[in-house]
Amino acid sequence: MEHKPVYYKDYLALDKITNAQFPESFKEGKQPAHDEMLFIVIHQAYELWFKQILFEVGSVIDIMNKPQVNDNSPEMQTVVHRLKRCVTILKVLVQQIDIMETMTPMDFLDFRDMLRPASGFQSYQFKIIEAKLGLKFDQRHGQAYYTSQLNQQEIDIIKDAEKTKSVIELVNAWLERMPFHNKLEDWADYEKVYTNSLAEGEKNNADFFATILKQENPERQLSAKANRAALFIMLYRGYPMLELPFQLLDTLLELDNQLAHWRSRHINMVQRMIGTRIGTGGSTGAGYLKAAMDKHYVFKEIAQLSSFLVNRNKLPKLDDVLIKKLGYGL
Repeated sequence: MEHKPVYYKDYLALDKITNAQFPESFKEGKQPAHDEMLFIVIHQAYELWFKQILFEVGSVIDIMNKPQVNDNSPEMQTVVHRLKRCVTILKVLVQQIDIMETMTPMDFLDFRDMLRPASGFQSYQFKIIEAKLGLKFDQRHGQAYYTSQLNQQEIDIIKDAEKTKSVIELVNAWLERMPFHNKLEDWADYEKVYTNSLAEGEKNNADFFATILKQENPERQLSAKANRAALFIMLYRGYPMLELPFQLLDTLLELDNQLAHWRSRHINMVQRMIGTRIGTGGSTGAGYLKAAMDKHYVFKEIAQLSSFLVNRNKLPKLDDVLIKKLGYGL
């Protein structure tokens, strides 16, 4: 077939994108607020980046939802690569706040009241990201307010996302399939080493260690078997077979870290712009955002496993057969 020429403006639909800004203050009879254009462009950029994150996370879910994924396959490398891309995008989202903060509180007040009840809380794409990563409805702060500002179509899209398998659920299933060191008796020596490493007053750590490694808890997203596998990966990540699995766990933690960083910067910006005033969407503003930041960690159960690490010089030695498996059989 003859190739039809593709032109930059048409390929990127620039006419649609660059003509999709309609400042309220620019409408007839109103006093134009210069900074409203910046406000719109930045939030549109946010939504485009959210779309890209959803695209990447969706592809990760498709890969990890397969019946079997080789832990050191090109597919798993793709999963880690795309999740790291999401981390980098989130860093850009944080940096965009620097641009937003070139707008002063007085600049914002020039058009803020014209936006009611519009609010960033109405970003259904961001809620879908959280749902697909694994944030459940009953884990959210302000559940009654969660969908109150959305239309029914947006609510249905979010609920559909919450019904599908999330990244944390698929990671749990992947960890449970981990063939190495996953019997309870394999952990007897390590539990002794860990308990002996605790400082005075850390007895609760030992109790929690025994609980998450041995007992199932329906309130947790990771099973005891998955916890054992994840902890094993963290402890023995220096072996070749565990390098990629460790990268996956570490990248998930960095995703949570960057989401928290973005929320933190957002809180500081809101406090700077409106102080203690109510948000345009009716929330408590910075107060709501802070409570949500403290509660909305998706991979916190993986992060908790850092409490159970010991000095690598005290790690129990693995048997030779297992060492050979972890070294690609060399």
